[in-house]
Amino acid sequence: MIRLSVLDQSPIRSGGTAADAIGETVELAQVAERLGYYRYWLAEHHSHSAFAGTSPEVLIGQIAAKTKTIRVGSGGVMLSHYSALKVAESFRVLETLYPGRIDLGLGRAPGADRLTSAALAPEQSGFRYDDFPQKVSDLRGWMEGSLPEDHSFARIRAMPTGETAPEMWLLGTSDQSAILAAHFGCAFSFAHFINAYGSVQVMDMYRRDFRPSAECKAPMGSVAVFVICAPSEEEALYHAASRPLVMLRSRRGEGDGVPTPEEALAYPWTNMERAFAQDIDSRTIAGAPGQVRERLETLASEHKVEELVIVNVMYSFEARVKSYELLAEVFGLRGNL
Repeated sequence: MIRLSVLDQSPIRSGGTAADAIGETVELAQVAERLGYYRYWLAEHHSHSAFAGTSPEVLIGQIAAKTKTIRVGSGGVMLSHYSALKVAESFRVLETLYPGRIDLGLGRAPGADRLTSAALAPEQSGFRYDDFPQKVSDLRGWMEGSLPEDHSFARIRAMPTGETAPEMWLLGTSDQSAILAAHFGCAFSFAHFINAYGSVQVMDMYRRDFRPSAECKAPMGSVAVFVICAPSEEEALYHAASRPLVMLRSRRGEGDGVPTPEEALAYPWTNMERAFAQDIDSRTIAGAPGQVRERLETLASEHKVEELVIVNVMYSFEARVKSYELLAEVFGLRGNL
């Protein structure tokens, strides 16, 4: 049976507010728990007109407090901006408050443009991907209390210590992320909704090269996929129209949130822009419940995973909730409450 989880980017609809988006994130998490979704991840984006989630670790605490059983985590913390020790401490606090329910998902990407990245870590000379492996290694050491004796910070402990630790995931869209996850013995989630190219091969590489760790004895993978489920295919495609336009405007630093489907459908696409939109649509699964289930089951089988992380961005919050409700029903999820 396929396990379903949620990734929430806290979308801000055009004409709405970031406060609305954060409130809807908390409400959707409660809905997801009631419906039987397994985990609820919060994204990290900075200085983005369409996404309100800048601090997943803060939202994790609020959502964990407002729910009872669903796992809650980051999808993910953009580690290259931050001190590995500080991230370890923050998530150890969360694990202490909500033992056995916290996930620590880590991303290599900046989650921001170059200027914003510089503002997040002004002491660094620009965003650097090459720092990421060492930071993951340090973070893992602090989470497990296993820093090498010759490490410069070996005597430092990440407090509070405890009997359990957050479940660590590496998130990515490339073989480099998969290689790191395999090397460190971490769970790995492939972001199909960002880049579907070569995804099957990347997951195969992760499983082939996986090195067991104290935390993760065997490969554990998932695929994050963009899904809109509605009573009819026509309605699903209608709601899906907003996504290409919000992504196009995001690239240009334009826009004031997720546009209505009507605005997106009326947009005068150039040929180049239409090609961009078609690429976005190729990574979208939109349809009626039976259609969506068939495509998701095929995707899970191709990637040899037992968990799919569902993300959607729509103008209508009610339509987002309905999408998750229909998915839960067609997959026969059992509520956690």
